[in-house]
Amino acid sequence: MTFGEQPAYLRVAGDLRQKIVDGQLPPHTRLPSQARIRQEYGVSDTVALEARKVLMAEGLVEGRSGSGTYVRERPVPRRISRSGYRPTGGATPFRQEQADGEGRGTWESSSEQSEASVAVAERLGIEPGERVMCTRYLYREGGEAMMLSVSWEPLAVTGRTPVMLPEEGPVGGMGVVERMRAIDVIVDNVTEEVGARPGLAEELLVLGGVPGHVVLVVQRTFYASGRPVETADVVIPADRYRVAYHLPVK
Repeated sequence: MTFGEQPAYLRVAGDLRQKIVDGQLPPHTRLPSQARIRQEYGVSDTVALEARKVLMAEGLVEGRSGSGTYVRERPVPRRISRSGYRPTGGATPFRQEQADGEGRGTWESSSEQSEASVAVAERLGIEPGERVMCTRYLYREGGEAMMLSVSWEPLAVTGRTPVMLPEEGPVGGMGVVERMRAIDVIVDNVTEEVGARPGLAEELLVLGGVPGHVVLVVQRTFYASGRPVETADVVIPADRYRVAYHLPVK
C-alpha cells in the first residue's frame, strides 16, 4: 500500500460517513445491509463488515436487535464553559462553569476516605497509600446526565477541619478555593489537561452512550504555594459537549 492510500474498509466507511453527514442517510434510516454494501462498492463481506464496525465505533450508527443497523440522531454539541477557578459571589463550581447562567444544573455527590493510588499520589505529591478524601459527582443539566467528576484531597491538608467533606459544613459546595481559604490555605494556581479516550462501561451507563463512545477527560489540579491541595478527573461525553475556556488576560 502506497503512502496516503486507505484500506478498502476505510474508503467505504468514509463514503457512508459523508452520506450521513450530508443528510443522504438521515437519522433513523437503516444503513445499507452488508450484502448491499458488498454489491454497491464491489468489496468483500469482510470489508463491508469492517466498514460498518468503523461507523458503529464512531457512534454514527447503532445496531438494533433483530432489525439491523440504523443511523443515530446526531446531537448538537452544547458548551461547557470553564472560566478559571475564582469564585463569583459564592457560586458553586458547577454554576460557575455554565456559560448560560440559567441555573438549570443540579448534582449528586458522595464522599469517602480512601488510600491514594500510585497515580493519585503522584498528582498530589504524596506517598501512595496516604489517606485522601475521594468525592464523586454526577452533574445534570435539565435532568440529563452531562458530566462526571472524581476528586481527591489529601487529608493531611483538610483532615479534622470544617472543610474535610467538600459538600458539607459551613462552606460546603462553595468550591475548592473558598473551602481552602476557610482553613487559611490560599489557592494561587490551577492546571487543567484535556485528553480523550473511550468511555468506560460504567461511565457510559450513567452518561448514556454505547461502548466505544469517546469521552473528554479534564485532569484538574489546584495548588497552594506549589503544593497540590486537590486533583480531579472530569469526564464529559465528547459527542454532546464541547469544553470552552475563557481565560483572563493579565
